[in-house]
Amino acid sequence: MRIEGLAKRFGGIAATDDISLDLAAGELHAVIGPNGAGKSTLLAQLAGEIRPDAGRIRFAGRDITALPMHRRSAVGLARSFQITSVFAELTALDNVALAVQAHAGHSFRFWRDARRERALRDPARRALDRVGLAERAEVPAEALSHGEQRQLEIAMALATGPRLLLLDEPMAGMGPRESAAMVALLRALKAELTILLVEHDMEAVFALADRVTVLVDGRIIASGGPDAVRRNAEVRRAYLGEDAGEALADG
Repeated sequence: MRIEGLAKRFGGIAATDDISLDLAAGELHAVIGPNGAGKSTLLAQLAGEIRPDAGRIRFAGRDITALPMHRRSAVGLARSFQITSVFAELTALDNVALAVQAHAGHSFRFWRDARRERALRDPARRALDRVGLAERAEVPAEALSHGEQRQLEIAMALATGPRLLLLDEPMAGMGPRESAAMVALLRALKAELTILLVEHDMEAVFALADRVTVLVDGRIIASGGPDAVRRNAEVRRAYLGEDAGEALADG
């Protein structure tokens, strides 16, 4: 993916300001920054939820800047959200099968019959297996732990067959054990997919990322390998504060 001069304003606030970035195929690229830096707005523009005011987004050899979300899904983009979005009353398997059905363009009105469709259930089971939820397939989503619900949301994204996975704080609200499980899952997935990760958990970011980009006030202030970003004085001053920056630099 190539992002060229992406900009979005809400009133007098520049949520993203002239962002240019290349995502290499097969890398896990983390975007970090303080609250209000523009990270989620950037993801929303890449996913097609928000139309940028300026700039271009190129993916898989084509300009997708004007494509709506469902068209971007068809060319290989999938995203998860900062707040878990699953159907609580449905089983894990049903949730993922719905994602398969929606990606294929079928109407939800036929869901009752679709529950018996192997063309939907088989890929759903494979996606659950990839995230470690195969044994929880028949459990209602509302009965899953918070960490399992985040895994389920990733399974729903994987079921669409993406080439690029956009993840918005997948470890939000997790305890240490759940965070460790998510890190292990993302480490396995990065061998198969390109991943753009927005995340506040710095330990996870620097354990996983091939490259890190830092946003402050909608602008990129640093982008590069994890070690270079750790040592960047502007990052420590503008994002982390000097004390936190020293801790980050120490690893």
